[in-house]
Amino acid sequence: MTIQLNLQSDKVEVAKAENTVVTTTTVSIKEVFLLMKTHQVGSVLICEDNKLVGIFTERDAVEAMVEDVDLDLPISEVMVTSPMTIDEGAPLAEAIRLMAAGRCRRLPIVSAGQQLTGIVKVSGILQYFVEHFPQAVFNLPPEPNIVISEREGA
Repeated sequence: MTIQLNLQSDKVEVAKAENTVVTTTTVSIKEVFLLMKTHQVGSVLICEDNKLVGIFTERDAVEAMVEDVDLDLPISEVMVTSPMTIDEGAPLAEAIRLMAAGRCRRLPIVSAGQQLTGIVKVSGILQYFVEHFPQAVFNLPPEPNIVISEREGA
């Protein structure tokens, strides 16, 4: 099977992250920072009644720190509302297209009623490639035509 065919036939769930962190709009920015640190994630999904209403990523965290935002404010003040999402059961190729077009590293997966079902990350997609196409991933040298002019050494 070719990579293109697999990406069209395999669903986005094959690259779904196992450590999705979810909270509500009322928690403080400080609490979300703590969630990110505790769970070692780069994003927290914000839901109300299991419906996705926002996302807060490490990019948003850096922006909040640069702007010296009060960390006791609710996360709803700084989260990205209406984040880009992908439908449950969509082809993995569509997730890759959306992430490239939107220049994002995380894409929440939602059901028909905007119910959150998970998140796909770039790292999950890379893991998918490594597992399904190891020959293509591991056989290529980083720079195939390089000639070293000097001996390496300490």
